[in-house]
Amino acid sequence: MAKKKAPKKVAPKTDNKAKVDLSKKDVYTLKQIVGLADSVVSAAGRVRDPKMDIPTRSLSNVRYNKTQRIIEMGKNTTGRQLFNLNQAKSYMQTMLVGSGCKKLIDEGKSTSIRGLYYLLKHTIAGTKEETFADQAESDPVIEDVEVLLNVLREELHLYAQKKGDMVGNIVLRDKGDEIDCSRMGSGGYGIPSIVEPETIEFLKCDAKFVLHVEKGTVWQRFNEDKFWKTHNCILTHGGGQPSRGVRRLLSRLNNELKLPIYCVLDNDPWGYYIYSVIKQGSINLAYESKRMAVPEAKFIGLRSIDYERCNLSPSVQITLNDSDRKRAKQIASYPWFEQKKLWQKEIQKMLDNGFKLEVEALISQGVSYVTEEYVPARLAERSWLD
Repeated sequence: MAKKKAPKKVAPKTDNKAKVDLSKKDVYTLKQIVGLADSVVSAAGRVRDPKMDIPTRSLSNVRYNKTQRIIEMGKNTTGRQLFNLNQAKSYMQTMLVGSGCKKLIDEGKSTSIRGLYYLLKHTIAGTKEETFADQAESDPVIEDVEVLLNVLREELHLYAQKKGDMVGNIVLRDKGDEIDCSRMGSGGYGIPSIVEPETIEFLKCDAKFVLHVEKGTVWQRFNEDKFWKTHNCILTHGGGQPSRGVRRLLSRLNNELKLPIYCVLDNDPWGYYIYSVIKQGSINLAYESKRMAVPEAKFIGLRSIDYERCNLSPSVQITLNDSDRKRAKQIASYPWFEQKKLWQKEIQKMLDNGFKLEVEALISQGVSYVTEEYVPARLAERSWLD
C-alpha cells in the first residue's frame, strides 16, 4: 500500500489589512462619533430615553455678525428621541450615518454623499422598511451629523460631486501632484469637493485677484479670450450655485493669499442670492460660514442699470414672475442687505424694470464685449456693489 502523505500544515490566517495612519482631525472626529454612540449606552444604563439636540438650520436660527460680516448659527436646537414614534426613524438614521462615517475613517477611505447613501441603504430585518427611501432623505441627516458633532463633511470622509473649474496664474499641489493652472487648456482645473490644506497646497501665485463667474458657459468665454492672462488673475466658476468646495477655495484664496474676489453674476434674485452665499455664508450651512464666507467679495455685474448703460435691446429682457418678485423682496430684507442703500436701490430698480438680465445678454453687444469692455471697465472704475 502506498504510504499516506502527511497533511500539509496550514498557516494561521493573519490580518493583512494595512494599518491606517489617522490624522489629528481623524482622531478628533472618531472621538466625537464614539461619544455619540456612548451617549446611547449611557442613557440606557440610566433607564433614560436616548436623546440628541441638533442645532436648527433655518433663517429663524441664524444671526448676522456685523463685526465679522458673516452669518452665524444661533443656539436653538431640535430634540430627537429614540422612543418617540415620530422621531425614532430619524434618530436611528442619524446613528447609522455616524456608524458609516466611522467605518470610512477606520479604513482610511472616502466616498461621495451618494456613495454613503448606498452604503447604508438596506431593508431592516423582519420588516419591509428601508433605512433610507432616497438620497433626499439621507443628505439632511449628514448635515445633522456635521452640526451635532461639530465636524465638517470632509472630516467625515465625505465629498460631493465636483463642480466648478479654475484657470489662471497659480500653481498648486493636489494630493502630491503639482498643477499649473495656467497650463490647463480649454477645460481648466476641475475644483474638487475637498480643498482643505491637507489636500490642496498653494505653491506659487502671481495673480492679483480672482474673478468668479456664475456659469461655466460664461467662464468659457473668459478662458477662451485669455482674460486671466491679460489681467493677471485667477478665473473660477461654480456652475450656478457654487458648491462647498468652490466656496471654500474662494475663501482660502482670499484669506491665505489675500486675493480680492470679484463676482460676475446675473441680474436676478438668483444671482443676488449666490453673491449673498459667497459673501456672508449660507443660511442652511451657517455653521460653516467662518471657513467659507468671503466678506470682502464684490459684485461687479450684471446691474439693473446696465440695460440703459450698455444700450441693450428689449429682446434680452426676461420678465419677472411672481416667484422672482417674492424672492427679491426676501433678499432685500436680509439683515446683511437691508441697511445697504446701494443694494436696496439695485433690487428696487430691478423690480421697477419688471425684468431680469443674464450676463449672456451682453453678447448682443459683441461676442467678447463682456471680457474686453464690460468687466475691464467695472474694475477700472471700481464700479461694484459691496
